[in-house]
Amino acid sequence: MKYAELNNLYQLPFFDLLQKARQVHEQHWPKREIQLCTLLSIKTGGCSEDCSYCAQSARYKTEVERESLMGREAVLVRARMAKENGSTRFCMGAAWKGVRGGTEKFERVLEIVRDVAALDMEVCVTLGELGANEAAALREAGVTAYNHNIDTSPEHYPNIVTSHTFEDRLRTIRHAQDAGMSVCCGGILGLGESLQDRLRMLEVLASFNPPPESVPINALMPMKGTPLADNPPVDIFDLARMIALSRIAIPKAKVRLSAGRTHLSREGQALCFFAGANSIFYGEKLLTADNPQCRQDLELIRSLGLSPQAPDPSLMPPPMDSSRQSSPAPDVACGHGHACKTSRAETALT
Repeated sequence: MKYAELNNLYQLPFFDLLQKARQVHEQHWPKREIQLCTLLSIKTGGCSEDCSYCAQSARYKTEVERESLMGREAVLVRARMAKENGSTRFCMGAAWKGVRGGTEKFERVLEIVRDVAALDMEVCVTLGELGANEAAALREAGVTAYNHNIDTSPEHYPNIVTSHTFEDRLRTIRHAQDAGMSVCCGGILGLGESLQDRLRMLEVLASFNPPPESVPINALMPMKGTPLADNPPVDIFDLARMIALSRIAIPKAKVRLSAGRTHLSREGQALCFFAGANSIFYGEKLLTADNPQCRQDLELIRSLGLSPQAPDPSLMPPPMDSSRQSSPAPDVACGHGHACKTSRAETALT
């Protein structure tokens, strides 16, 4: 979908836009389900990148304490709890510029991925930049989705990040897709961008071949100590419009209502679900930001006549060779991969 078409849709009266988005949503997602995803920071803080919105950057003095890579058993405890609480996708994030094959930290991540994949959950990771070899190794270990947001438009990106380029983001997305992982890729509203930047961001996402499997729409949660700490909050109607546009532009993607949900009322979240959001991050923390409690989320979903999405077998990790199986998971007492021959993520700038 091109910029002009996106702009024409955006300029529609609010209810007209939502009505169009709702029609697309019901055509492609008739079951009225919400996917529950859990996101765990497996390595926190100390990142060398200078993303202006991120409290995990080592370049800013923030309240986030640096933590080393979690151990396998600690991650597995959290993954099992997430599954028992209804999450079908377990996402693991590490504050790194990227990963390199053959290093100890990458081998440890692969071990963790194998453990989580053995739980029959969708496995998503976000580890920064990937090369082709690293992407293939992650896929073989059981990763079904790679998260790598483009954040904003190509034109506005240098105002937000200077330690890597927009083209670097697209290159990693290409490697993930070529390895057979689906892509979870969206953006952040509230970075000081213009409406044109928001529409350009969505134009780029809609041009991916294959399209993103899921599209997180984040509202900036300003973090003390970061350059964007004083940015104003995102207007709820602007957020709903972008969700509606995402639903229309990428109809088969899960549109995830992500960071910023703590700033929304129950009514605001309901509006976003009506506009086309059908996935949330679920749990106490979203990396370093607070997230609504599980019970509150489930109560809201049920009060709207929605239901948690059941696991999708087509998105489960591929069977692992028995010789590569991880050690048995410890007992816990607790309170989509698809192969693709080519990827044209990098052509989105042309």
